[in-house]
Amino acid sequence: MNSPIMNTFPFELGPIRPVDEAASLLIRTTRGCPWNRCEFCVNYKDMEFSLRSLEEIKQDIAAAADYYGSDVFETCFLQDGDSFLMKTAELVALLTFLKQKFPGLKRISSYGRAQTMIRKSAEEMQAICLVGLNKLYCGMESGSDKVLKKVNKGVTASDISTSSRRAKEAGMSISEFIILGLGGQELWQEHARETAKVLNEINPHFIRVLTIGVKPGSGLLRQMEAGEYTLQTEKNIIEEQRLLIENLSGITSHYANHHAVDLLTETRGQFPRDKPRLLAIMDRYLSLTEEDRMNFTLGKRLGIYQQLDDMNRAHLHKEVDAQLLKIRASHSGQMEEIFHHLRAQIV
Repeated sequence: MNSPIMNTFPFELGPIRPVDEAASLLIRTTRGCPWNRCEFCVNYKDMEFSLRSLEEIKQDIAAAADYYGSDVFETCFLQDGDSFLMKTAELVALLTFLKQKFPGLKRISSYGRAQTMIRKSAEEMQAICLVGLNKLYCGMESGSDKVLKKVNKGVTASDISTSSRRAKEAGMSISEFIILGLGGQELWQEHARETAKVLNEINPHFIRVLTIGVKPGSGLLRQMEAGEYTLQTEKNIIEEQRLLIENLSGITSHYANHHAVDLLTETRGQFPRDKPRLLAIMDRYLSLTEEDRMNFTLGKRLGIYQQLDDMNRAHLHKEVDAQLLKIRASHSGQMEEIFHHLRAQIV
């Protein structure tokens, strides 16, 4: 989701946006994140939060319209971490002005933080949706209160469920992000089951899966160094994902491992139709011999493989085997540490 942006434009841009918003107009409503205490996150490290004024944002919208022309974009993403912190009347005014300057917009999206969304009434959410904000990317991360507390998310599973369902009822498209491995070895089963429970309550339009990579400078790294958080193996993370998928029921969501940090990025499908196929992908990986699992995992982490079928390409398999032999020669018994290091580098 991270996408550092060099600001050479006559308007302000933030540091990140969702993967799905790569081609969107970016308009910055806030700087940073008002919470900025999640143990796994370093996106806004050393960035002081501030809420931009309506007039300042309007000036940027006008500058963007002059720069791009008014008919270039069909989608827009509001940066940074919490557009819902704006007063409802100001957010409505902002969206109205944005649609005037970019009349071709069909989708306006934002991150949706449960801590802030839950303060908006159903009527306010409907008003915001009516003037154009019709998609939210919600960092659910986990449906387990134990995990949420451990990573200092600052919100409960009940708040996540209530705020997302309220936004959905208002007409907004909801994309819920979860993080595999966030509970570590200590809480992986609870993390999977409770996350599935909350997703079943929400029935979001999209479920988007990320995999934990403990970043330098994060609170989770300090927990890991203190022995309070234990990384799972790549195999155990897939076992966790299988348990999650197995417990998803009664939903019509589109499910996807959609980021390069995910091991099995072919895991994409529509519930309930594709649930058996998604479980079969998990089982295919889990049924590999240990040596083949090591081969595929390294090949995927190095970018040599894109999907499980790539292992059947003899020249690629041979290339990965050579890399595996080289790494084992210099880092005996450290393959899981190598795998984590490789995925932690991905932004």
